[in-house]
Amino acid sequence: MTNQYFIALEQKIDQLLARCTQLELENQHLLATGLQARQEKARLLQVNDQTRVQVEKMIQRMKTLEQSS
Repeated sequence: MTNQYFIALEQKIDQLLARCTQLELENQHLLATGLQARQEKARLLQVNDQTRVQVEKMIQRMKTLEQSS
């Protein structure tokens, strides 16, 4: 095996290591984005539930007012 073969092999290994580093960073970013999305979903579900409760209370008050009229 020639010296040129080992130089080419070393370059390929360096490229693979760089790609692994890039993929690790991308994976970390995606994990963080996923976490933020889950947190936002939980917040929106809570807001939705609170809004539903408020609307139900308003409907009940309207029914009560209608019956008392």
